[in-house]
Amino acid sequence: MSEVHDIKIRRFFECLIPVTVCNLKCSYCYVIQRDYRNMKLADFKYSLDTIQAALVKERLGGICFFSICGAGETLAQPETLEIVHRLLENGHVVNITTNGTLKKKFEVLKNFSNEELSRIHFSFSYHYAELLRLDLLNSFFENVKLVHELGCSFVVQLNLCDEYMPYLEDIKRTCLENVGALPQIAATRDESSGLGKVKLMTTLSQDEYIRVGNSFNSELFKYTMENLNVKRNEFCYAGERSAQLNLATGLMSRCYNDPTPVDIFKNPNEAIRFEAMGKFCRSSYCFNSSHFMSLGVIDNGDSRTYCSLRDRQEADWFNPTMRQALSHRLAETNPPYSKEKIRELNVRRFFERNYYNAKGYSRIFAKTILKKIGIYEKIKRISSKNRNY
Repeated sequence: MSEVHDIKIRRFFECLIPVTVCNLKCSYCYVIQRDYRNMKLADFKYSLDTIQAALVKERLGGICFFSICGAGETLAQPETLEIVHRLLENGHVVNITTNGTLKKKFEVLKNFSNEELSRIHFSFSYHYAELLRLDLLNSFFENVKLVHELGCSFVVQLNLCDEYMPYLEDIKRTCLENVGALPQIAATRDESSGLGKVKLMTTLSQDEYIRVGNSFNSELFKYTMENLNVKRNEFCYAGERSAQLNLATGLMSRCYNDPTPVDIFKNPNEAIRFEAMGKFCRSSYCFNSSHFMSLGVIDNGDSRTYCSLRDRQEADWFNPTMRQALSHRLAETNPPYSKEKIRELNVRRFFERNYYNAKGYSRIFAKTILKKIGIYEKIKRISSKNRNY
């Protein structure tokens, strides 16, 4: 058995690399749904040395868990694995979300130390239809097996959608044969409407969709469906225990619907102000609950963890180090706020939410006027060309 490194995670960072290059064309991809696919690499505002200096343990309060995902294929960005290595040198734990097809990128991992590899987790998106179309199914599983042999942790997860319904038994069989367990299931959302209340991207009823998902015995799917479109009214520690970070720009937000991001790469020696979102989040539901909530941004008595939602222990998908690190919740390393601080923060967040909601209503009004005078689509096209996605 591998050596277990005792890791206590202080904070979680959900990280974006805004690369839209991808070798697959999945019908359910949120980038395609929102028409953001422009097949471009991300431009990094800061050097890798600056990024590394900005994300040292001393500045962040301890060991952190960084989950890195591209808007396209994460590993298509040339800097991705170097950033991962810099974060590992800083002592952190890293997840990489990938389509698992770029073999040469996985070969680079052989240059990492065994100890560094033990702190890497891969989320392999099992895009079955595209893997078949491009004859990449065998290559996909070879890469999953390679990272496992190297000592990394992994999860294989499938976006449940209608196009896979005729192939469910084949999907189950190939996964069992290659990695010893069924894939975990991700609920596929209709992303065209943004971060408001969403519907599932399926023609099935919700009960039928849940029945199919449950046939995979997926804790990840069960958790996601429990929290889909559920407005959170508890006190949320996102912003204190977690944050969203754009690695290309350095902009950090408390969560997806925080309108006041700050650039934490500009002055790497400057202290970062971590402060909870509180009780008045502007989101209609926790957009990525299986990350944020399973790690413990809300103290609601739920004992399920990031690891328990993803690991297939019968097949040893998680190594001992990652199983230990990701089986804890952030409340263990972040004490709760005092009653006075919670009360003061909630008052501020209440007024902030109302202020930014009012600004949002003003934008909607302006959009309506621009449509009436016939120039909205022209402005939208210009903005789309300049969009950093």
